[in-house]
Formats: sequence, structure tokens, C-alpha cells
Amino acid sequence: MTPPPPGDRKQVLLRLDPAVYEALARWAGDELRSTNAQIEFLLRRALGDAGRLPGGVAPQARRGRPPRRPPAGAEPAADPGAGEAGPERGPDPGPAGRA
Repeated sequence: MTPPPPGDRKQVLLRLDPAVYEALARWAGDELRSTNAQIEFLLRRALGDAGRLPGGVAPQARRGRPPRRPPAGAEPAADPGAGEAGPERGPDPGPAGRA
């Protein structure tokens, strides 16, 4: 079987118990992913744990909005905070330590 060209995504129909879907959707929301991305994340992790993830698989796209790219031919804007020392910040206390 020939793998699809890079950038193509295989579309599949997945039938799930409604309660399972709701649990996946809540989990995806907690991790700021779409439900589809959460399912792919879990499948990739399960394949990797079982030693069945193919070696040529591209990494999953990072979460969140992609970084903004300057228009073609434009110089990147200077970082106004570059070289300045900011306040020392400790580790993130997590949701329990935030107000």
C-alpha cells in the first residue's frame, strides 16, 4: 500500500458511544484541542506505546494558533524586549495556585 502524499489527511467515519464522545470532547477542551486532534493524539500515543507507530509519520501539529509570519519581503519587527532583563519568575503554580 502506498502512503498518501505529504499534507493529505485520511478521512474516516468513526462511530462512538455518545458518552464516550462527550468524555473525549471534554478532555479535548481541557487540553485546548479539537475533539478530532484529541482522538489523533490518543491514537498516536497508543500506537507508540505498542511499538506500532510507523517511523515515517510526521509529528502531530502543535496546539494553538500558528506563529504569525511577516509578509514576503518584509523584515521581521525588532523585539522591543530583547536584551532587557525582566522580573524573575518562578515555576508555574498550576491551576490550583492561580487566583
